[in-house]
Amino acid sequence: MSLQTAPEAAAVHRTGRVALVGRPNVGKSTLLNRLVGCKLSITSRRPQTTRQRVTGIVTRPDAQIVFVDTPGYQTEHRSLLNSAMNRNVATGLRDVDAVVWLVEALQYGEGDAAVAGLLAGSPPVILAINKTDSIRDRKRLLPFIARLAGLRKFEAIIPISAAKGWQLNELLDAIVALLPEGPPAHDEDDITTVNERFLAAELLREKLFRLLGEELPYASTVEIDRFREEAGLRTIHASIVVDKESQKAIVIGKAGKQLKTIASQARRDMERLFGGKVFLEVWVKVSRGWTGSAAALRRMGFDD
Repeated sequence: MSLQTAPEAAAVHRTGRVALVGRPNVGKSTLLNRLVGCKLSITSRRPQTTRQRVTGIVTRPDAQIVFVDTPGYQTEHRSLLNSAMNRNVATGLRDVDAVVWLVEALQYGEGDAAVAGLLAGSPPVILAINKTDSIRDRKRLLPFIARLAGLRKFEAIIPISAAKGWQLNELLDAIVALLPEGPPAHDEDDITTVNERFLAAELLREKLFRLLGEELPYASTVEIDRFREEAGLRTIHASIVVDKESQKAIVIGKAGKQLKTIASQARRDMERLFGGKVFLEVWVKVSRGWTGSAAALRRMGFDD
């Protein structure tokens, strides 16, 4: 009679979807990009840069997490575009296994309270207190954390810095513990479920937020007119859509210099993300009242 050791228990693997929510400019897109390891969701110093949900996939030996980056939920501006963006936040809370709610360290206001209202009855919530790198005296965080802890039940409260990468492994561990058991839903090297056409439009739109004046980026969008990949070269024709003729002149700039800068910076970002050469041509066109046009918003991918 021989002795046999019992087989080791199979390692548990977890897979699920997690929504990133918060008011505008709390760092949701920065967090997604840091977790995935590349720029998927566009960023700028201005609020509401993100308009549509962007997914980012993080694969670990023990888990696969599909993050859903949502637009910043806001209550100040009333237009069809802003209403569509807010619907995107609410929709992003459906069919997810957990929620990461981002709040800026020592900053909790009406916008955050509005997000808190959305989370009633939501899946389990982890509170991530972001931008802690900007707080010199960390003791100031303790009463702030205690205040937020009284708002609702949280599965975990974790101070982080998305910009610096602080405590993101702790955040991931807390998320994984909430996910259901299951095999990976995507290939190991997949980083998103959105297509390159969408990503190209977003990278170009980011430059409008970073290079143009205060208001113009909110009155502009990007449409991809043509996207073709052949022999490793992506040929992309895109249109920057603005609301007024005067805005068109600003985007183009003197002797076309501004438009050239916008296109050049966007092309370099596309080549880094796509891993290949990009030929990009960009035009500017006027579509008056597009932010209030249901047809224009449908072309952008917003549901009615």
